[in-house]
Amino acid sequence: MTTPLSPEILHRFALTNWPFSKEIGDDELWLPPSKAPLVDALCEAIRARQSVLLTGEPGVGKTCVLRAVRARLTQPDLRLTYCHNATLGRRDFYRQLCVALGIDAKATAAALFHAVSTHVETLGNDRVHPVFLLDEAHLLHQDTLDHLHILMNYEWDSKALLSLVLVGLPDLDDRLALRRNRSLLSRLLVRLRVEPLTPEDTAAYIRVRLARVGQPGATKALFAEDATALLFEAAMGNLRDIDRLATWALAEAAQLDRPRVERDVVTRAIARHGYDAGGRR
Repeated sequence: MTTPLSPEILHRFALTNWPFSKEIGDDELWLPPSKAPLVDALCEAIRARQSVLLTGEPGVGKTCVLRAVRARLTQPDLRLTYCHNATLGRRDFYRQLCVALGIDAKATAAALFHAVSTHVETLGNDRVHPVFLLDEAHLLHQDTLDHLHILMNYEWDSKALLSLVLVGLPDLDDRLALRRNRSLLSRLLVRLRVEPLTPEDTAAYIRVRLARVGQPGATKALFAEDATALLFEAAMGNLRDIDRLATWALAEAAQLDRPRVERDVVTRAIARHGYDAGGRR
């Protein structure tokens, strides 16, 4: 069988590159229409110096939302710092923050905390508001969660010098609901949820990704409408699974010597790769 990334498939469907790759620059990032209000709310919260809890199932586009926020919040009075390694103890977590902020990493947890908090205060004096985006936050060690609300406490808790954006799976909601984490949760004034793509989002997403790597007009009808509908149903609106299933469907169409992806082609691709109706193995 022709492999999904083979040049033969690209040539057959008049594609210049693989359409459903995760390697896409910020300038080509496409935001699903249903996610626009979410990005607006997140940007508004950050501009208002609030902290945010952002959760969603795997593959629904949480990082896509963060990238859209980063592209929009370019004003010099905001400084966004992204951290994705959440499986660290408190000392190494603060060491990671120091490295991301470009300040010297100290030896002890107390010294690291002091370095980060002093840096935040210095930025505040310069009228710059730092925003820490902590991805995969559902994996944070409890000793780190225990300490995050202290990081947000400046001048007797009278100034909002720092915004935290905690991003993670819905498990994070359950962890923050624990009594020991209520002080942190009470500081996350804005709580948002990233939902799966809608059917309309899915159809638009496939059109956009194909159009970017195809000859003008050549990719318009490459996926039949009912095939796109089945992709949505199988992936349950999960962006990552849509990429995977669409890739397999194109490979299946090439194998069958078909000029476009029809519903039966998607069905065969799902069956060949052992996916059930929910798009999961």
